[in-house]
Amino acid sequence: MSTVADAVGAALAGLGVGHAFGVVGSGNFHVTNALRAHGVPFTAARHECGAATMADAYARTSGEVAVLTLHQGCGLTNALTGITEAAKSRTPLLVLAADTAGSAVRSNFRVDQDALVAAVGAVPERVHSAASAVADLARAYDTCRGLRRTVVLSLPLDVQAAHGEPGPARFAARPPARPGAAAAARLAALVDAAERPVFLAGRGARAAGPEVAALADTCGALLATSAVANGLFSGHDWNLGICGGFATDLAAELIAAADLVVAWGASLTMWTTRHGALLGDGATVVQVDDTPAAIGAQRHVDLGVLGDVAETARDVAALVAGGPGYRTDAVGVRIATEGRWAQVPVPPQTPDPARIDPRTLSAALDALLPPARTVAVDSGNFMGYPSAYLAVPDAAGFCFTQGFQSIGLGLATAIGAALARPDRLPVAAVGDGGFLMGVSELETVVRLGIGMLIVVYDDAGYGAEFHHFTGADHGCVRFPDTDLAALAAGYGCAAATVRQVSDLDVVRGWLGGPRDRPMLVDAKVRSDEPSWWLQEAFRGH
Repeated sequence: MSTVADAVGAALAGLGVGHAFGVVGSGNFHVTNALRAHGVPFTAARHECGAATMADAYARTSGEVAVLTLHQGCGLTNALTGITEAAKSRTPLLVLAADTAGSAVRSNFRVDQDALVAAVGAVPERVHSAASAVADLARAYDTCRGLRRTVVLSLPLDVQAAHGEPGPARFAARPPARPGAAAAARLAALVDAAERPVFLAGRGARAAGPEVAALADTCGALLATSAVANGLFSGHDWNLGICGGFATDLAAELIAAADLVVAWGASLTMWTTRHGALLGDGATVVQVDDTPAAIGAQRHVDLGVLGDVAETARDVAALVAGGPGYRTDAVGVRIATEGRWAQVPVPPQTPDPARIDPRTLSAALDALLPPARTVAVDSGNFMGYPSAYLAVPDAAGFCFTQGFQSIGLGLATAIGAALARPDRLPVAAVGDGGFLMGVSELETVVRLGIGMLIVVYDDAGYGAEFHHFTGADHGCVRFPDTDLAALAAGYGCAAATVRQVSDLDVVRGWLGGPRDRPMLVDAKVRSDEPSWWLQEAFRGH
């Protein structure tokens, strides 16, 4: 007999979901196997939060809807941090969460799942009955894919087990919203009048890089991205890289001197603007977004344009006269010679044979690794170094799960991104605290045989705390030095401890192949000064 669980799995496969992740328990056993039976690849994680983060990263990197399957109650609560990250990042992630039967009022697993989901910003949906199951699924999928939202679809056990006839779930794609003619004309006039325009692209522009770059080429705008859109303009001669705390000194200087800043699908958070310092007092600020509530939500803007980023860029390009803008020979020379952190010399320091400077480490890795790479970065004091120093080929080459700013998601992020782009070298950049928090997924990397490079920026503590709370007792945030290479070897990884650049020779050998297992680098980094971006962030607070 076909059940509702079978019907849900078949319908999702028919909709073309890219991949499913989860930790299987009794509540999601049947729906997970239904997905597998109908051809949806499934990856079993070791922890539900890891599974949620893998699914989030897969969706961001592939551009496809990913599915997460969970046991009822505790399976959902274990996954909640990963779901929150996805929800805050507007990831199209569909969560299939088993739920207790309506009659099971005394079940240990019973919690108010809809309230939990809504509390973290995801959209709660529910399969209400066998008769409505496919329609309920279609509604949830439409919200997930059509509105780019994280949706949690609760599947009560009694409804899952009921007889359910399979049927196709239908999705009607929404056409992208074009801007109003008057708004496009106003933006075109501002662009034509600007002498020093800068285009800042964010998450909402990740699918519109060519259109934004083409308009910039016409009007002479410099290009920059928020951290989550890093790589969108890789290879462009007038690319300033990341705007905000990770920005080079040159990028900060040029952006702050702009007379027009157009934010394309970027929300202008305090991190992207350095608490507003990168938006000069004389600059006109424009925000283009397809979500009305996003416009002006983080700071005042002089013009808000409601529309799809690509459509807006095309419409404005048809109206502008064009000109040299900010692209002078002098600016071009400076971008070519000092536009990346890897080109900036590390300040002189007292040598420490036991510890490597994280800037030196990151620059050496950038030169060593192949260009076809996917870089996933965890949260923590270290995070600016790999983000700023490790070049990526495009926006799909950088996965930055920082919407909730939780440490411990980096390794799982790298797994999801690696499965989405198996043609590239996956690089997980993590701190020692976040690595140990998410270490259960190291077994997943080994089991899947992913040739991943895991770089631990190991300062033996929670660096943000011991650098920020100066003069305080750091006994609760400093820890004994741990041999993380030995730990990784126990999981089945190739592993090495790195204290100086020459120690990276072992990575060169691993890169030579066959790369049939992951390699972990326990990089013992200096901890005598905070990262530059962290200093700026805490000054802003």
